[in-house]
Amino acid sequence: MARSKLDELRQQAARCTACDLYKTATQVVFGEGPEDAEAMFVGEQPGDQEDELGSPFVGPAGKLLDKALSDAGIDREQVYLTNVVKHFKWVARGKRRIHQKPNAAEVAACRPWLEAELAVVKPRVLVCLGATAAQALLGREFRVTRERGRPVESDLAENVLATVHPSSILRADPADREREYDAFVNDLKVVAGLI
Repeated sequence: MARSKLDELRQQAARCTACDLYKTATQVVFGEGPEDAEAMFVGEQPGDQEDELGSPFVGPAGKLLDKALSDAGIDREQVYLTNVVKHFKWVARGKRRIHQKPNAAEVAACRPWLEAELAVVKPRVLVCLGATAAQALLGREFRVTRERGRPVESDLAENVLATVHPSSILRADPADREREYDAFVNDLKVVAGLI
């Protein structure tokens, strides 16, 4: 059986040393989902559990994303999930590995992998999850707080929009979480209407 283009890219990315993040990450966490997915969701980078398991969006933020996708009427198995940066950037705090925001050089080093994923999947709808993904794909001036949930002009896909990263909901004040979650689901309902 012939390997898919995404499988070939995944194998090539596994050997990536374009930035120093490969030195401390367990493995590359490449995107997953159907090669013909109508929608592609792009986050910032893998987290601790993603780094250990080798799959995107499988940790706490991924579980929240799963629930929100379901509540918005989107089947996770039908979308492609990936990140701007493919290695987990972290700092040790005791026995825990704490997420660190990737810098511009690390984002740039991973850009060819993301562009290759976009070229293969050719999603009709591209969803940026959080500021890092949105600014990497839509420009440094893009503000999720101003533009969230609204399609914007872009050559990347027929429909492009940004929303918060599910991890931001987990970090929100407990009193605000339900409201933040509902707003996130409403953004995803916009996506569902475009698929």
